[in-house]
Amino acid sequence: MSKIKVKKQLSKLYTSSVIGNLSLTGAWVAILAARGYSLVEIGLAETVFHIVSLIFEIPSGILADVLGRKKMLIVSTVMRMIGDVVMILSNNLFMVCLSIAFHALNYNFSSGSGDALAYDSLKQASMESRFEKYESNQFIIYRLCSGISTLCAGFALTIGHRIAYGTGIVTGIIQLMVLASLQEVYADGHKPGSDSRVFQRLLSCFRESFAFLKEIRSAIGLMLCNSLVGAVDILLLFFLQAKLPEKGIPDWGLGLALLFMQLGGIVGSRLILKFPKVSYRVIFAVSVALVAVGFLAEHSPLYWAAALGGFIAAVGDDALQVRTNALLQDMFPSEQRATLTSVESFSFSVIMIVLSPLAGFVFTYW
Repeated sequence: MSKIKVKKQLSKLYTSSVIGNLSLTGAWVAILAARGYSLVEIGLAETVFHIVSLIFEIPSGILADVLGRKKMLIVSTVMRMIGDVVMILSNNLFMVCLSIAFHALNYNFSSGSGDALAYDSLKQASMESRFEKYESNQFIIYRLCSGISTLCAGFALTIGHRIAYGTGIVTGIIQLMVLASLQEVYADGHKPGSDSRVFQRLLSCFRESFAFLKEIRSAIGLMLCNSLVGAVDILLLFFLQAKLPEKGIPDWGLGLALLFMQLGGIVGSRLILKFPKVSYRVIFAVSVALVAVGFLAEHSPLYWAAALGGFIAAVGDDALQVRTNALLQDMFPSEQRATLTSVESFSFSVIMIVLSPLAGFVFTYW
């Protein structure tokens, strides 16, 4: 693949990320609450999301490596569109949970496929050193689109959940057209789905991936460190949505404060590119310190100090995420790249399930 084709490939992946992350339904918790669902019911829907993610995260990565990353990105978008349709038709908690399950599958099928396709495209053109910049750009897109989506919460409540989720179907169609134009690339020349022994290849990919993790244990350490810091930051920002109003932030300022905190991730994603030679241990230590500052600032009675703490924590989180993902992709073999990336997402989900109830207690009583 030539450098020009690689740039076009990455541009399409960026475009797909913007379309996929920019949504009127980003504040789905508020939408469900406005429909009359209790916090207990919403919490149950969140639990369904994590359970589905745990079950399908690694299998989705294996399917991407064996059948094709482009195909799984398309499947991911289809899952989101089905979830939107189910939510439009929903009139009870079961259908809401079913919709959330499809949105979890959307996350599963895209989590490892995009990074694997981008890295192998760069590696085929001997440009893999630019992956860290690609990852930085993807985190910027995610943070910015998440912040904008949060600001759209009021508009989504005004037009109603059916129209809001209906816009997701329209953008999904556009995203499918973008994904269809991608080129399937494997750095080692492997061709997905090139023979009839698909089941054997799925099992082989699974075994080889975990053989790699058993042999290269430093990869597991990187995954766990990154997931732990990321989980603390995400939980901090999540609970600040409820804490900031308690600290006296005016209604008009809540959305702006949430956007401000997301911008911290953009700063971190760009800042890490300025320190390519700094050791991972130093980056990890600084990131932990920044997240700790954010956690302590949450206990300030001043809402602006708590919001600033959320911003600082996001700086540390995304800086570490970008560096960790770049190091891991350098270590992963091409044939298991999406699978191993999914293992990282799996470890994050496990840590989130463990920390979520503990965080609820800590942020409520401490």
